[in-house]
Amino acid sequence: MSSFTHLLTHCRGGGRLSAEQVFALLDGDELQSMMAVATELRDRGHGAVVSYSRKVFIPLTQLCRDSCHYCTFAHPPRRGARAYLSAEDVLAIARAGTEAGCREALFTLGDKPEWRYCAAREELARLGHESTISYLAAMAAMVLEQSGLLPHLNAGVMSAEEMALLRRVSVSQGLMLESAAERLCARGGPHFGSPDKHPAVRLRVIEDAGKAAIPFTSGLLIGIGETRRERLAALLELRALHERYGHIQEVIIQNFRAKPGTKMAQFAEPSLEEHLWTIAAARLVLGAEMNIQAPPNLSPGVLRQLLGAGINDWGGVSPVTPDYVNPERPWPQLQTLAQETAKTSKVLVERLAVYPSYVHGSDAWLDPALRAAVRRASDGEGFARTDRWIAGTLNKPIPEPSSATVHTELDAIIARAFAHRVLTEEEIVTLFSSRGDAYHAVCQAADAMRTHRCGNDVTYVVTRNINYTNICYFRCKFCAFSKGKLSENLRGRPYDLSLEEIQRRVAEAWDRGAVEVCLQGGIHPAYDGSTYLSICRAIKEVCPGIHIHAFSPLEIWQGARTLNVCIERFLGKLKDAGLGSLPGTAAEILDDEVRAVICPDKLTTDQWFEVVETAHRLGIKTTSTIKFGHVDRYRHWARHLLRICALQSRTGGFTEFVPLPFVPMETPIYLHGLSRLGPTFREAVLMHSIARLVLNPVMRNIQTSWVKMGRDGVAECLAAGANDLGGTLMNESITRAAGALHGEEMKPEAMEELIASLGKRPRQRTTLYGDVANERTAASFNAASLLPSTTMPAHH
Repeated sequence: MSSFTHLLTHCRGGGRLSAEQVFALLDGDELQSMMAVATELRDRGHGAVVSYSRKVFIPLTQLCRDSCHYCTFAHPPRRGARAYLSAEDVLAIARAGTEAGCREALFTLGDKPEWRYCAAREELARLGHESTISYLAAMAAMVLEQSGLLPHLNAGVMSAEEMALLRRVSVSQGLMLESAAERLCARGGPHFGSPDKHPAVRLRVIEDAGKAAIPFTSGLLIGIGETRRERLAALLELRALHERYGHIQEVIIQNFRAKPGTKMAQFAEPSLEEHLWTIAAARLVLGAEMNIQAPPNLSPGVLRQLLGAGINDWGGVSPVTPDYVNPERPWPQLQTLAQETAKTSKVLVERLAVYPSYVHGSDAWLDPALRAAVRRASDGEGFARTDRWIAGTLNKPIPEPSSATVHTELDAIIARAFAHRVLTEEEIVTLFSSRGDAYHAVCQAADAMRTHRCGNDVTYVVTRNINYTNICYFRCKFCAFSKGKLSENLRGRPYDLSLEEIQRRVAEAWDRGAVEVCLQGGIHPAYDGSTYLSICRAIKEVCPGIHIHAFSPLEIWQGARTLNVCIERFLGKLKDAGLGSLPGTAAEILDDEVRAVICPDKLTTDQWFEVVETAHRLGIKTTSTIKFGHVDRYRHWARHLLRICALQSRTGGFTEFVPLPFVPMETPIYLHGLSRLGPTFREAVLMHSIARLVLNPVMRNIQTSWVKMGRDGVAECLAAGANDLGGTLMNESITRAAGALHGEEMKPEAMEELIASLGKRPRQRTTLYGDVANERTAASFNAASLLPSTTMPAHH
């Protein structure tokens, strides 16, 4: 094996190249072998995703104190022309970007023009600013506040104090290293007369960005007279800084393009082979995880070759503004970019101006004033949230596009699910990352599994929700239902139903064909275990035939504790009083890392499972749920599913799994800027599909919530692995308190019409998925309207 081949084998195995090994890359002349390893590493770090940012380009000023010999962006002051864009001009560009669906505002400008030009100093004075950086900070803050675009700032060489100022108004910053070769700054070099282009100066800025925890963009400009060795030296400098601070979010490998009117107009441009070699070398030096970018407008016609060299990002592409640095090079159409990307079996995914790992680590990487905007703009993977669908709203979902992706790994995971193998956490995360054709493959596989397990039936239950109190002394941050003493400023007033009102609602539900009542409420400080026993006895007194599906594991835990008895004894008492089954709510995300954020005073994961497993041991069936899309990530979803699967394998006590997408609108965690906007539609549908695959064969029933998903959403889920439409509900109030708009009841007539419209067969069921007596079914159709409910105000 040659030494060069040995180097590539070392890289393929995930090894880090030493500086000596990096320079040994110069000894080989096997570009295709380099590219093959580079793409293998890229795939290992980024899968099938190639990202881009939809942006507007805001050239705040084109004055610059430097005189780069290849640049047409910078120019001296022009008579009658402003030195800086006005606030009105900046905002007009930003708003046009918002209208076009952009999420990034890229500010670019020359270095410190006020140090060179009197016109710049005078105009800054009229604007009320002492420096370009001060004006930039004001404009970035305005754009963020008034357009919602996330600023990314390319402000040139700055002091640490200036970078700290800009960190407060931008999610990321950037400065191209361009080259580590000082000789390019000598007379006759492309950077002669440009003090801000000295490598040591630029490396100091990049290091200061690391010290300040600023997500940072840098990169190389190749073909301006540097050698391959000098490129490798520049990559090593960037790697060393990133290994020290972890802040370099992307490295751009940009190819020089000669421009008329510049001193380098006749300078030879780098060949495609040079560009590909440098991209591949960057991947080998910087590793699988680094984001490596090549601007697509500078290499038209060879985009697939660039992907074949190991890039995973196309950079910013604007549907609104030109590339002011390279105005002669128009952006590719996004549809063309997606098609060219798909031809390499990749899927084009929009990102934000800050990359996913920094989105997930926003507490460390972003100023507190920026975190809410980034969370609300991102999906569960940290990419841009491009879908306007929100759980519980009437917004129409956007179908997931198709893409010609090859998904060998995905097919293998699906095959293992069909073979009744327990999937790993990493495999489940891979499933949740599915986009384009991979998404459709997961949904189709889940639906094939549903057909095998459940046939063509879609079941539902005629039930009534009775939320007996909305008083709760817990402070779950995702909840808009519970009220406390100061609840008058929240949605609705506190109430506490009497036993007589509960009995009236139960009797009315029975008359309307219900086979079940579902009871849950807040944890009222005056309640104890005897309260829950009294509720069960009161229900059975007026309606002995109805199934009582009641009390979350949190209520069971609290009831047992207040009676000073063990969980098993309390559940036995409830069963004797008429309890039929438990709703598996209060689960949220069964991972204490998440629970510490969203419900720190609630049950731990182990406590939830203790209640549920005890119920199963006593022969009390439960449902299982997941509330997802707030502060959680795909890894947490995977852990939740695996824990549910493990318990079901031991006890068989779960009747169903119910995904509950987070409805954010009125919840404290969203209103305080601490959560996302709930899952995207893609994520919400995938949760149903992946639950079907992960829980096979131990869980037969996957339910989809019409209250959360809406009519279009449940239709999609019922074609993607779900087989149950849940309950008619009669009085849905918890989700509506969070801002949902899908109504309080879906009558059997509407349930069956929806199911039949999908080519499936509707079937009423009992709580435990048994058959419903004909008398009950008949009573459920053409039922009388509900009488107005009585909720007496609670007294504290």
